[in-house]
Amino acid sequence: MKKIIFLMLGFTIASCAQTYPTLTQIRELAQVKSASGIDIGSGLKEALNKGITQQVTKLTAVDGFYKNDLVKILMPEELQKVDATLRKFGLSSLADEGIKVMNRAAEDAVKEATPIFVDAVKKMTFTDAKNILLGNDSAATAYLQGSTSTVLYSKFSPVVQNSFSKVGADKIWKNIITKYNSLPLTKDVNPDLTDYVTSQAMTGVFKMISVEEKNIRTNLNARTSPLLKQVFAMQDRK
Repeated sequence: MKKIIFLMLGFTIASCAQTYPTLTQIRELAQVKSASGIDIGSGLKEALNKGITQQVTKLTAVDGFYKNDLVKILMPEELQKVDATLRKFGLSSLADEGIKVMNRAAEDAVKEATPIFVDAVKKMTFTDAKNILLGNDSAATAYLQGSTSTVLYSKFSPVVQNSFSKVGADKIWKNIITKYNSLPLTKDVNPDLTDYVTSQAMTGVFKMISVEEKNIRTNLNARTSPLLKQVFAMQDRK
């Protein structure tokens, strides 16, 4: 039974092959709450909500992305040559400003994320909880990504685009691209920065949720409610 409970609680951000619950596992899951007196599904929801509250909210602050090495948005691959060339020609400050405004746009966009995540967690069904608890180590992340990615992109993209204008990124990047394209022996570029920043912002959001998830699983002091303590204590006894 301890092995089953551990499998049900194993949902750190890691890439593993998909596993499927057996009939025996499903039956044991149905007995877990009555046998232990602990609502593990509610515990998982609380853990996810804590990750959203504690970590995603931090990304919305000034420098939430820009000064966080885990999620800081750097030049996209196709612009790394632009970055290197600008610095070679003494335009490092312009390159640095281009990176900063991309991160500012992401910080602005992530403000749209919290209500979307909260809604997804609220809508988690028994089947969702069963699949997360009995799934592989990335089951919780897969649930959130599957439930929110389309909506997140549709919400983030226009905000990023508007943020570029609001923080002056459109003018800065127009200047960067114009400067680069005017340099000798360079090939003209015109990247889709809205799509790039939108995708990077989403990656950063999921990464920070995983940080809090790992903290709850490994740090007793991070289990700030009786339910979290009860649920994750079962993992500790494995």
